[in-house]
Amino acid sequence: MLQTVLGAGGAIGVELSKALRDYDTNIRLVNRNPEKVNQSDELFKADLLNEKQALDAVKGSDIVYLTVGLPYKTSVWSASWPKLVKNVIKACETHQAKLVFFDNIYMYDPKDLSDMTEDHKIGPTSRKGKVRQMVSDMIMQASNEGRIKALIARSADFYGPSVKQTSMLNETTVKPLSE
Repeated sequence: MLQTVLGAGGAIGVELSKALRDYDTNIRLVNRNPEKVNQSDELFKADLLNEKQALDAVKGSDIVYLTVGLPYKTSVWSASWPKLVKNVIKACETHQAKLVFFDNIYMYDPKDLSDMTEDHKIGPTSRKGKVRQMVSDMIMQASNEGRIKALIARSADFYGPSVKQTSMLNETTVKPLSE
């Protein structure tokens, strides 16, 4: 079974790649400049904003993990996320690969973040949140229509040894405890 990590160089992609090794050694890491995490990793260079490169990156995959991180600018998110997700959905549909999307919680109403479930209230209050809702809707629509099998996993913040960007948890808890 081939498991493909799209966005393999980021915090989630690196840690996921390490964890996948416990289950299978057939792992493809996709990035603009991919680097091995495990010795047996297959490296695949691709820009997922390019439809053909996305199709090629997913070809032969059984499960695709979308862990891409884009620059933290609203203009980049608005322009790039819908195109990237459209390309990944098409690639998964074309190659009959299952999709797992690692998302954040921007699309949720920040006044109601307790006891999150699959039916949690959606109410983005920022432009980035609206972009995340849009791409979530794209994935779930493709799944509900039976074009792909997909799930979305959400987390409020990134933490751990592979996190390179600033996060609230790292800055307020991890850093002080490690000093």
